[in-house]
Amino acid sequence: MHSVTAAANFTVRQDWTLAEIQTLFALPFNDLLYQAHRLHRRYFDPNAVQISTLLSIKTGACPEDCKYCPQSARYHTGLKAETLMRVEDVLAQAKLARDNGATRFCMGAAYRGPKDKDLDNIVNMIRAVRGLGMETCATLGMLTAAQAQRLADAGLDYYNHNIDTSEDYYREIITTRCFQDRLETLQHVRDAGMHVCCGGIIGMGEGLNDRAAMLHTLATLPEHPESVPINQLVQVEGTPLHGRAAVDPFDFIRVIAVARILMPKAHVRLSAGRTQMHDEMQALAFFAGANSIFYGEKLLTTDNPEQDADRRLFARLGIHAEALAADADLEEGVGAAEKHEQRRATT
Repeated sequence: MHSVTAAANFTVRQDWTLAEIQTLFALPFNDLLYQAHRLHRRYFDPNAVQISTLLSIKTGACPEDCKYCPQSARYHTGLKAETLMRVEDVLAQAKLARDNGATRFCMGAAYRGPKDKDLDNIVNMIRAVRGLGMETCATLGMLTAAQAQRLADAGLDYYNHNIDTSEDYYREIITTRCFQDRLETLQHVRDAGMHVCCGGIIGMGEGLNDRAAMLHTLATLPEHPESVPINQLVQVEGTPLHGRAAVDPFDFIRVIAVARILMPKAHVRLSAGRTQMHDEMQALAFFAGANSIFYGEKLLTTDNPEQDADRRLFARLGIHAEALAADADLEEGVGAAEKHEQRRATT
């Protein structure tokens, strides 16, 4: 077995065992943060945070029964269902996000899986947003291999599809799809040449071993996700998980730190639930290795800190927005699938 102090050697691995990850979680808090922060500094500017904006392009009426989600048609949360937005309206929101400092624009739609006829408009949205010089991301539910290829051909940079929790605890949260369905969509995304954005949710009643197992699944994929969002449950009245006990802030920071150690080259996103986090907790998360946030007043349908609050926090911490890496492909409109084939041809 590798030593859990492998972080000190800046090792990138896909062979982590569940026992090793459980040992990381058991470390004294300061020891864990020390290892995570050393790795964070090895691979990233510790004072830079990547900024994304998330827009709900199709809201509500989802047939899935995810117990945390106010967009499920099965729960009465007062959410008004809305049809797929127009391309020009999405483009206007993307321009506003870019002008406010976002480098990545994420589009979310409440689908079990998108209908092929809806992909026509979504493809046009992707092309329009890329035309602004922004990275693009989408979360549309499960994908077939052909749908993933269409999105890649349009130039989609990232596809988000969270595994949410451990395989063992998954059935306690979702019954309308299985854990393997999630993994199959992730494989379709990889096969199409897109980057993977995949993480989970903390605070749904899962145990420590479930958190370790969730990260184990991500850290032992053939390739680590390029983006790993760690969400704190946002409790919405009318959903089955409303009323759950709040997560201990130190437990949440441990998840961030372990994710950083296991996947040192990934962007670890401090995602949903930031409105419930005081500034000191967010500062600890950045120290532990979080280096991406969603910027804007909404995360699909739930509240997010106001932009001015984030600016003030960044100023207090000496943090700046991460610049978009120079990528001529963004300007030339080269699609993810074409870039993937180019990489394969040179390896």
